[in-house]
Amino acid sequence: MSNILPYLPHLLDGLIVTLEVALGSFVIGLIVAVLAVFALEFGNAPIRYAVTTYVTVIRGLPELLIIFLVFYGGTVALSGLFDTYVEVDALTAGIFALSFVSGAYLTEILRGALHTIPVGQFEAAKSLGFRQGITFRKIILPQMFSYALPGLGNQWLVILKESALVSIVGLEELMRKGVVAAGATHSPMTFYLIVAALYIAITSVSTLILEFGNRRLTVGR
Repeated sequence: MSNILPYLPHLLDGLIVTLEVALGSFVIGLIVAVLAVFALEFGNAPIRYAVTTYVTVIRGLPELLIIFLVFYGGTVALSGLFDTYVEVDALTAGIFALSFVSGAYLTEILRGALHTIPVGQFEAAKSLGFRQGITFRKIILPQMFSYALPGLGNQWLVILKESALVSIVGLEELMRKGVVAAGATHSPMTFYLIVAALYIAITSVSTLILEFGNRRLTVGR
């Protein structure tokens, strides 16, 4: 027990970083997905093709490879831009990389939810003279999120766990803190079980919140 207590604050620090990566990636990815769905439904052919290509490419690549591409590619790009070596911050790289990933999957989730909405609502809005942007923002978007909530919740849990991959580029999130503590104390099982318990705790809380939100949104649907 004496070799565990000194590392608990470090694990909690890692947990906070994990939540920062997951939340940042999910929010940015959700914004990307909303814009992508709008482009797919209302954009011209070149825009639809570009969005479809983005979704297809990102879904076809391993998340770890995307993290490497953003981290090392960003370093190369910034170093070339400023004519000196600039290393991308691991937290920034992780958030942007997982944002690309979550954006692609959330696009498919939101698009599926959009197609669940009765077509008559689009036609009614058009007959009333609403512009596409207003129709999408005021009428379609709230319903789309309501239908998409279960899928959004699942993707949040996926991103929460995938945040552990960012440790590969040096980010000291929960998993990396656990690895360091396990190596320093030679008690791998102890610290990996603690890390597992922390992941289960945050996913359980997330699930309860999502279930509550889903019940509220489905009342009277």
